[in-house]
Amino acid sequence: MSTAASPVRQLHPEAERELMNTARELLHTFGGDSCSPGLLGRIPHAAAALSADIREVCRPVDTPDGLFVIRGIAVDDEEAGPTPRHWSDAGDAGAVLDTALLLLSALMGTPLAWEGQQDGRFVHNIVPSPGHEAEQTGASSSVLLSPHTEDAFHPGRAHLLVLGCVRNHDAVATTAASVRRTRLAEDDLELLARPVLPILPDDAYAQARSYPGEPPAVPTVWRSPHGPTLRFDPAYTPVDRAPEDHRAAYGRLQDELARVSVAVTLAPGDVLVVDNDLVVHGRVPFRARYDGTDRWLKRASVRVPERSTRPDTERLEHGYGQTAVEAW
Repeated sequence: MSTAASPVRQLHPEAERELMNTARELLHTFGGDSCSPGLLGRIPHAAAALSADIREVCRPVDTPDGLFVIRGIAVDDEEAGPTPRHWSDAGDAGAVLDTALLLLSALMGTPLAWEGQQDGRFVHNIVPSPGHEAEQTGASSSVLLSPHTEDAFHPGRAHLLVLGCVRNHDAVATTAASVRRTRLAEDDLELLARPVLPILPDDAYAQARSYPGEPPAVPTVWRSPHGPTLRFDPAYTPVDRAPEDHRAAYGRLQDELARVSVAVTLAPGDVLVVDNDLVVHGRVPFRARYDGTDRWLKRASVRVPERSTRPDTERLEHGYGQTAVEAW
């Protein structure tokens, strides 16, 4: 795995102050509640008034890497408070960063939430949780979080994944691999473009996992107007059901993604933006201490209106009964 530097977009001090002051003013207006419907309703208007410097760092992903890091936001470790032991314990901790992420997300598209995950919040807390160490979810720690498309099981999944770092004392790396950095044979691309296998809901969606409908088969890699695109989650894909040639092509895709994978170590205040149609992401294993100092990320999901990177057949999928909710 490469540790080569990821594309970085530096937020200059004046722009950082503007962004964070706007976030604080919104929070003050709505009683410090970053989940307030009133605050959410004001986000697009506040984002529209932000300066060109902030808009510039939020421009679309523009390299085959399929990601970039926004750097320059100040996060005070003491002010953040202890890392929660579970997302539901976070309360309003980190509310200023939550609001800043919503502002940045609004400049990239439309923030997205899930009715069945983290109480429908538009910004999630990603922390290691006791009892979940070995799961393939953001609450795990002791196992490699396999490279995957975020919410790959659902046709309404985000186009962009936004990860803001609150704390990462142990320099735990996020892994990322772009399908546009891989080298795949035409025969493999043709095989993987066929809808042969379903992608099942992950463990974070308990209700979806018991959905009675037949899991739809979906393509893994296909061509969009701008290049190859993928939908990939091997931990929740029953690959053993596929014909031998399809399994072999899937394995070669996994090998290629591993070959081009990079390690991105976020520092407090760093914001990683991942194109969810190009890049699979994961996380290296680490030992959680549950003492208030563990890795803590904030996660926002963004849908980009009118984007044409996905097959039209996705609109026919049932989504395992899960509803993706746009902020406005």
